[in-house]
Amino acid sequence: MNYLRKLPLFVLLLVAVVACSSKEAGENETAASAAVTQPLETMKTVNIDNCTKVEIKTTYGDIVVALYNETPQHRDNFIKLVKEGYYDGVLFHRVIKEFMVQTGDPNSKDAAADAQLGAGGPDYTLPAEIVYPTLFHKCGALAAARTGDQVNPERRSSGSQFYIVTGKIYNEAAISQMEQQMQQMKAEKVFYEKASRIMPQIERMQQAGDSAGLNALQEKLYNESMDEVAKNPVRFTVEQKKAYTTVGGTPHLDGQYTVFGEVVTGMDVVNKIQNVATGRNDRPVADVKITGARVLE
Repeated sequence: MNYLRKLPLFVLLLVAVVACSSKEAGENETAASAAVTQPLETMKTVNIDNCTKVEIKTTYGDIVVALYNETPQHRDNFIKLVKEGYYDGVLFHRVIKEFMVQTGDPNSKDAAADAQLGAGGPDYTLPAEIVYPTLFHKCGALAAARTGDQVNPERRSSGSQFYIVTGKIYNEAAISQMEQQMQQMKAEKVFYEKASRIMPQIERMQQAGDSAGLNALQEKLYNESMDEVAKNPVRFTVEQKKAYTTVGGTPHLDGQYTVFGEVVTGMDVVNKIQNVATGRNDRPVADVKITGARVLE
């Protein structure tokens, strides 16, 4: 975060707005390998024995997911939609290799090849149930899609759209680098929040040409931000590190989306789906469909 000291305060705030508006969840991260080296069952971080299981039938085979009891609103909503047949016929409309496969848009049913997909859902959203770091984006995680922070600061989930993580495997050096980047991003966020709260003061100092005062203010906010973040540094848990260095995942999404389940069986099916040819907007060239879903009693 040292570069914060090198730019005028008003420029930093402008950069922050542009950066936030252009950041997408699908950005790639440097990884060590794409191959899964351990079976997913070795990476269980919560007890799924008493979890409700759902079978999702697709054109590539069957996937069974466990719905976490730690996220009851997402669990119950998913069960309700499955029992209503809501997912029958929907497409996997967004597939990105070594990242995730996404589905659940009702508008994708029998959609034309050039149709814009990804905005459909029921007439409600769900409150975020982000149980982090217990529940995170390891390979096989089931998570709720949502709109971005700019229009959805509460990070409410789509009422129906979800994705299954495939991700990548990271080495220890990459994990350490990611922790540093996340720490920097956290400090920057604190800095910008502090600065935005005193924008009238900053604007007055700019209008007065008080560059010395702006530099001193920037230094003050910088030191306060660094001190605040240092009290609670960003660190991956032992469970996260074990998962991300063995089966892989998408750690850059952690703490931002609700993870509400995981694949129990059928990850081979998910991998087949992630490897299909895709075209515009990451939609599979040949439709990949959920043919049915049922709650396993």
